[in-house]
Amino acid sequence: MQTAIQPELFIKMVISNWEIQNTRLDKLLEDLSDEQLSAETAPGRNTGTYLLGHLIAINDGMQVLMSLGDKLYPDLQNIFVDNADKSGFTFPSIAELKTYWNKVNETLRQHFNNMQFSAWFTRHMAVSEEDFAKEPHRNKLNILINRTNHQSYHLGQMAYLKK
Repeated sequence: MQTAIQPELFIKMVISNWEIQNTRLDKLLEDLSDEQLSAETAPGRNTGTYLLGHLIAINDGMQVLMSLGDKLYPDLQNIFVDNADKSGFTFPSIAELKTYWNKVNETLRQHFNNMQFSAWFTRHMAVSEEDFAKEPHRNKLNILINRTNHQSYHLGQMAYLKK
């Protein structure tokens, strides 16, 4: 006999997968030296430092998209999202980036743990109310699914930094 999946269970599964990706990246950051993290993931590709800053900026942006608050580090958007790795911007130090990474994800974790289950199925701020009425799948939970996949992709790139 097949049991219907309850929305609460589905939400827990999505959050769990986001946490798994965070844990994997945390472990990789522990294992990599600053020199390794500063290297390109492949010749002519992004550095690990840039990808870490990029992931911080993207995760930080979830707060605004999900109506959870303002970005903690809004300056990272221009450096790590709006511009490419070799744009000439000065990056925060690797130690600062690691601190930012932990702070953003802890802040999100607290928000996620305090969100009502029904809030996950409400619209995110990148979709209008009219469009959301037509496409209710464009909700906050979908943002987390998308960002988890995005993080997994870049984690795969950063894995090449291990020698």
